[in-house]
Formats: sequence, C-alpha cells, structure tokens
Amino acid sequence: MATCILIPAYNAATTLRAVVDECLAFAMPLVVVDDGSTDGTAQVLDGLPVTLLTHSMNQGKGAALKTGFDWAIQQQHDGVVTLDADGQHDPSAIPRLLAEVDKKGYDCLLASRHSQFEEMAGLRKVWNRFGVWCIRKRTGFEITDSQSGFRYYRSRLLQAVQLEKNGYDLEMELLVKGWKAGFKIGSLPVPARVADGRATSHYRPVQDTVNICMTFLRYM
Repeated sequence: MATCILIPAYNAATTLRAVVDECLAFAMPLVVVDDGSTDGTAQVLDGLPVTLLTHSMNQGKGAALKTGFDWAIQQQHDGVVTLDADGQHDPSAIPRLLAEVDKKGYDCLLASRHSQFEEMAGLRKVWNRFGVWCIRKRTGFEITDSQSGFRYYRSRLLQAVQLEKNGYDLEMELLVKGWKAGFKIGSLPVPARVADGRATSHYRPVQDTVNICMTFLRYM
C-alpha cells in the first residue's frame, strides 16, 4: 500500500531521464505514462526499474494522468505523487510533501511554486493568481498555486470522483470535485527550478487557460 510516483510525459526525451533518475533515489514505485510521444521518450527509460504505460496517440495530460491513476489503484497504492516531465519540479521535495500529508491528513496536497509567480509567462500568471483567489473565495482552501502539477493525491479521493477532462483542466476538475466531495485539500510552498517549464511545455496559453477557467466555473 505504498505511495507511488506518476509522471505524465509527451515528447519529453530531452528532460524525462533526469527527472526519473532523481525520483528513483526514493525507492518508490514509479510509473511513466508516455502520451503518444514521437521523439523517443519511451526509449530513454530503457533498463530502468520503471513501469511504462503508453498511449498510441496523444490524448492530453489529463488522459495520461487518468491512465496512471487507474494503474495506481489497480496496484493498490494508497497515494500518488505527480510530477511533470519537463524538469520544472524538484523531486527532492517529495519527502516534505509526504511528511505534510502524514502530519495534517490531506487527501490532496499541492506543491506550490508561489515564490516563482513573477517568472511565469503573462497569461498563466494572471490566471494562476485569479484561480487562487477564486478557489480561496469559494472553498476557503489556502491554495497558493492552482496550476502546479506537483501534487499528492490519496487514492480514496481518486476513487471517489468521476473525472471527465483529458487536458490540463483535469487538475482543476480534481480540486473542485475533491472539495465538493468533502476531501481535505491544502498547499505547501516548495522551490521550483523554473516557474512553469515554458521552454519545453506543451501548455497552450490561451486555449488551456480558458479550458481551466471554464472547468472551474462549470463544476463550481
């Protein structure tokens, strides 16, 4: 019933191996979901003790996360830590995240990049701040980074909510549906290596920001 690490990856051949190498240092089960990559992303994992799941075509970050969540539940893991494949997150913060979960009983805990907000690309920074304000106003949760992909999810939360989104908005869907179902959600500031991974990110500033905003409004 261990916690596992989940990394959704799409065309991340240049960054994924370094992220995986750091995560393996924690001796935790690690699953990578290759979301239809065309750049040899899966090949950089050859010889590593990693579970690799693949999509035959690109379906979106949310779809990759759902595939990983299903695997974690089938393997009876009691929790999942998610990180992005672009190297923006610092895996050394994983023990801090898990310690905070154990201490305060969170069902979902976001590793916040709050100190890096000023470095974010314009539209993402605006929405992140607005999203944080909306979530705090509506739910009372003291979340400081609504878009962080570095998170802990307890499996009972993942099993309790029905997820529909396949893009970046799935992470907002999880927050809102988790809150509505009565789960405990929080935020923990941790250092990030870069603000949003924009050099290698597949995030579409306008379309994905609008999708996240509409997801928040729909499920609220």
